[in-house]
Amino acid sequence: MTTIQGIINKGIINAEQQFDALSYVSTNVANYNTNGYKSVRFEQILDENGYLHGVERTDFSQGAIQTTSRDFDVAIDGLGYIPVTSPTGDVSYTRDGSLKLDKDGYLITNDGYLVGDGIQLPVNYENFEVKSDGRVEVFSTDGTKREYLGTIPLVNFRNPEGLKRGDGNKYYLTAESGEPVLIKNHNNFKQRNLEITNVDMISEVTLVSRINASMQASFKIMQTVNEMYSKSLQLNQ
Repeated sequence: MTTIQGIINKGIINAEQQFDALSYVSTNVANYNTNGYKSVRFEQILDENGYLHGVERTDFSQGAIQTTSRDFDVAIDGLGYIPVTSPTGDVSYTRDGSLKLDKDGYLITNDGYLVGDGIQLPVNYENFEVKSDGRVEVFSTDGTKREYLGTIPLVNFRNPEGLKRGDGNKYYLTAESGEPVLIKNHNNFKQRNLEITNVDMISEVTLVSRINASMQASFKIMQTVNEMYSKSLQLNQ
């Protein structure tokens, strides 16, 4: 038999689940302009006892490819992640191909992570090119010699859902994701393009409205039950 206190407790737990869902929506909206960001959803299930349970899911579907005309922008059109290394040596994986050069001429991400094992451009070069398979080439300043500098690696995981989400658009491997597997013979890179987020703002706004309605209903039930509980106590006095 369900007690009044049990109904209130259930309402509080379910409201907390809705707050969690709202936090994921807020994260998606905050990263709407983050290149390569993958939206997160909080799937909720109502069990037989009336309690809400939720689990985090990441939508790894392809984001739209946007032309930028910038030489150091590289979009991933298809599967894969670029391995990048932080200044402290931590390796993570990203689909954000908005790159630049550091003071030593190495390709890095906009937040300073080294791309792959390190691809260094010479002091004097022309026509920086990233081929569809990731090969990086430049011409000498006189335009007569093509020089191969290295390849931007592209890897994938047997279970991307197992990756640990880092800041913004970076991920870290876990025991659940498995080790990275190098993708060979691909044509997934598109220079002078970027993959934008796959966040659907209309869906996020609709979800906020639905969560707010659910939260209001939960609070209304708790308020009604609490009033009934208070009245029953007064009658017993």
